[in-house]
Amino acid sequence: MNEPRDPVTDPAPDGIDEGRRLIRLGGDKGLSLADRLAERFHRLTWRTPLHTLRLKGRYPLKLIAVPEDPILGDIPRGHMLLEGVLSFRGEARDIEALDLSKPLPKPFAEYLHSFAWLRDLSTVATRARGAPIAEYLMGLWLTAYADTQGGIAWRPDLWGRRILAWTAHAPLILSSSDQIYRSKVLNALAKGALHLDRTADKAPAGAPRIAAWCGVVAAGLLIPGGEPRQAFGEAGLLRALGTGLFDDGGSVSRSPAMLLDSIQLITLLQESYAARSAELPETVAVTLSRMVAALLGVAHADRGLSSWQGGGPASETQVAAVIEASGVRTRPLRQARDWGYQRLAAGTAVLIVDAAPPPIARLVEGGCASTLAFEFSDGPARIVVNCGGARAGIAQLPPAMVEGLRSTAAHSTLTIADSNSTAILADGTLGRGVGEVELSRQESDAASRIEASHDGYVRRWGFLHRRQLMLTGDGRELRGEDALLPQGRKRRAGLSLFAIRFHLGEGVQVSPTADGLGAILRLPGGPLWQFRCRGGALVVEDSVWIDADGRPVATQQLMITGEAAAGGASVSWALKKA
Repeated sequence: MNEPRDPVTDPAPDGIDEGRRLIRLGGDKGLSLADRLAERFHRLTWRTPLHTLRLKGRYPLKLIAVPEDPILGDIPRGHMLLEGVLSFRGEARDIEALDLSKPLPKPFAEYLHSFAWLRDLSTVATRARGAPIAEYLMGLWLTAYADTQGGIAWRPDLWGRRILAWTAHAPLILSSSDQIYRSKVLNALAKGALHLDRTADKAPAGAPRIAAWCGVVAAGLLIPGGEPRQAFGEAGLLRALGTGLFDDGGSVSRSPAMLLDSIQLITLLQESYAARSAELPETVAVTLSRMVAALLGVAHADRGLSSWQGGGPASETQVAAVIEASGVRTRPLRQARDWGYQRLAAGTAVLIVDAAPPPIARLVEGGCASTLAFEFSDGPARIVVNCGGARAGIAQLPPAMVEGLRSTAAHSTLTIADSNSTAILADGTLGRGVGEVELSRQESDAASRIEASHDGYVRRWGFLHRRQLMLTGDGRELRGEDALLPQGRKRRAGLSLFAIRFHLGEGVQVSPTADGLGAILRLPGGPLWQFRCRGGALVVEDSVWIDADGRPVATQQLMITGEAAAGGASVSWALKKA
C-alpha cells in the first residue's frame, strides 16, 4: 500500500494499485455499555459541587481583541430574526414567547445554544438594529443556563461553538451600557472556558471535539492571562484533528457536511489568531489545506456538495463562502484513500463515487449504507444523485422517511431484495455488512476507469457486488457495469431479485424509449442525455431528493431490475450526451 499523499504538495497520481483494499475495522460496533455509562457519569459530574468550584475564579473585565466572522450567515434566517422569529430547519419560534425551560427539537436546540444565529443576524442587521435582539436572547440564555451546569447547553462542543460566536460577534452581545449584564456575559464566557479545559476531550470525535478545542484556544487568545490555556488548547486541537480526520483531510465520519463544518470552525479560529496579529500553527494550517482539498473532491463542478452520509447538498454559495474565508487555494482531491471518495472530471462532467466501507458506528450518528453509489453531473445540472439529507432534513420529515434516506435504496447503486449493503440497526447505528472494498483506478487522455467491489452481500446472499465505471476524456459518456459474482459459502437456491437505482436530479425530465431499454433525459436548461441498459428491465419510478434547505423535492429514478441465479448476473448501462 502506498503511503498517504499530501494533496497540497503532491498532486494526485494517475492510478491506484490494482487490488487496493479499504477495510472497515470495528465497523459493526457502536459505543460499548461501559463507554455509555462513562459518558453518562461524566455528564453527571458537571452538576457536582466540585465541578462548580472548579469554575470559580477571577473573571475578565473585557476581551483582549474581537475577531471577525468572515463567513456570511443565512439571509432568510437573519431576516426572520429581525421579525422576532428564531427559525432553523423548519422549526420556528417566536422570540418573545421562547421558553428555554422546555425541551426543544435537537437540531433547533443546537442552533440556539451554539449561538450560530448571531452570524445570521449580523449578516442582515446593523449593530444598532441587531444588538437589542441579540442581547434579549443572551439574557434568556444567561438566566436559564449560566449558573446551571448540565444538559445540552453545557455540552463541550456547544461551549466551543458558543465561545467562537460570542467573541466574533461581541459587538452584538456587549453593546449594552448595563454593567451587570456585561459582567454576566464575560463571567459566563470565562466559566465556559474553565468547563472546556476539563471536558473538551470528552466530546465525540470529529467536528464536535474540534469545536470544543477551538473554543479552548480562542479563550486562550482572547481572555486576559490566557497564554497557558492557549498552549494547552493547541495541543488538544492537534489531538482532535488527529482523531477526527484522516491523513488525506477527510472527516472520519465520511460526511462532507461534517467536514464543511470542521473547516468553518478552523477558519473562525484563524480569525482569533489574526485578531492577535498571529497565525494558525503551521500543522493546523497544513491540515486545513488538506481538508479543503478533500471537500472540493466531493463537490460538483458548481462547487455544490454531493449528498453522502446523511448530509444535504450544501449550496455552491455556502461552500464558496467557506473556502474563500479559509484563504486556502488548492485543487480537488481526486483519490481519497481513507476519506474514501473517488472523483473523475472530464469536460463539463464530474463523477463522484463512494468507494470505501461505511464509517465506524461509534464515530458517526446516522451513517448510511451507500458503498459503491455515485453522483454524476454535467456543469451545474445534476443528472444522477443520492436522496441524501437524513441528518440535514427539515423537522417535518417523518421519522420513517429519515431512516429510509439512510438505506442503500436511497443511493444510486445496486440492492439485492431491497436489503441494505450494511445493516442499519434498531438503535440507529450501522451493523454488519460491507467490511472490505477492493478498488482499482486507471486514467488516460481517452478515458478514466474505476473498478470497485464490496462484500456487503456475501454473508447473506453469497454475492460480491462489483461496479465498473468509465468516463470518456471529453466527459460526454459514462459507461457502467454492475455484476453480482458468487463468493463465500452461502448459496441460495432459486433466483435473487436485484435492482440498480439511478436517482435523478431535480428538474430532470424522463422519456422512456419504446423498447423499454432506454430513456431520454432532458436536463433543466441544458442538453439531452441518453440512457441505455442491457441485462435487465428498465422502469421509471418516483423518488425524492433533499435539497440544500433540507426540504424534500419530488424527483424520479431509473431502475433496472433483474434476477441473479446462483452463478451471478451482470448488467451494463451507459449515459451519453446527445
